[in-house]
Amino acid sequence: MKLTTRGHYSVKALLDLALQPKQRLTSVKAIAQRQDLPAPYLEKLLIELRRAGLVESVRGAQGGYRLARTPAQISLGQILEAVGETIEPLSGHMPEAAQAEDWVTFTLWHQLHQKLKEALYGITLEDLYYDARSWQASQGEAMSFVV
Repeated sequence: MKLTTRGHYSVKALLDLALQPKQRLTSVKAIAQRQDLPAPYLEKLLIELRRAGLVESVRGAQGGYRLARTPAQISLGQILEAVGETIEPLSGHMPEAAQAEDWVTFTLWHQLHQKLKEALYGITLEDLYYDARSWQASQGEAMSFVV
């Protein structure tokens, strides 16, 4: 599995929203500026994340986006799934029944895929938030950061 731009930008945007105090609404422009992301592309990703129930949006001059759930209730797997990332490394692969080593390889990859999926759905936005804060503290950096 490779994290594409879609997945990377989506995680950055949601982590940025997680940093906002008391679920404050945040504009696409503000997120894009803080995270150095292209605003039009980010807007499209946030729409997909809204459809998946991960963010809420409010229209108007004071509108913006906020998380629809707590960071502890949003997994990395849900974020990636919401923007169409695939975690299927064996998509469409079925080895020939006569070739035993293909079945061994297939079984191994299937088990690895299951473990990867468990890990992605076990890592929450809250985990990423605290990991980023810990890393930043170890670097002696200020508490506001770009993901």
